Amino acid sequence: MSDTLVDGSCAAFAGRLAARTSVPGGGGAIAYAGALAAALGSMAGEFTIGKARYARYQDDLERMLGELADVRERLLGLVDGDARAFAPLAAAYALPKDDPTRADAIELATKGATKVPLQVMEETCRAIDLLEEMEEKCSAMLVADVGCGAALAEAALEGAGISVYVNTHNLRDREFADDAEGRSERMLQTFSPKAREVSRRVMARVRGRDQIG
Repeated sequence: MSDTLVDGSCAAFAGRLAARTSVPGGGGAIAYAGALAAALGSMAGEFTIGKARYARYQDDLERMLGELADVRERLLGLVDGDARAFAPLAAAYALPKDDPTRADAIELATKGATKVPLQVMEETCRAIDLLEEMEEKCSAMLVADVGCGAALAEAALEGAGISVYVNTHNLRDREFADDAEGRSERMLQTFSPKAREVSRRVMARVRGRDQIG
């Protein structure tokens, strides 16, 4: 077995995701989707950089490629981060129901589990900003990949939001819960429409409503 969930093949990851095991689960899948979104942005940049037609964007492309690589690596790390965060939560729920420490253990573990999807959202927001810029500055031949990346990023962001809310739903510490939910909601309201607009524009272009090339 691989040391981490993302070290194996795509087929192995999908197989583990489909199995009757707790990890990877939705949290790991959405982090992986966000990483793939960033990777598609990188692909568009790699095929554009060095082309004379886009020389005016050379510095921007180099910067974006560096940032996208960072986002991708962080999100891949969060695939396993989500699995690690689930372990104490599973252990807490496994405590006997008459154990006086059980409720506090669940509360603490739930707070820990909430932090990972918030991190996934933050990194995915970075990816969305970069995909929006890449749409403008990459080779027209790669714009479809940027659109696919934006669609994946929107799904990752929405999915991470679901993970935040499923964790905060039963928290007794409503100050912590309200803060986490507020952060999540602000990202959803700002970046989901942005990602959707990128994919919408790309769809219009590839369906012939706007010129490609």
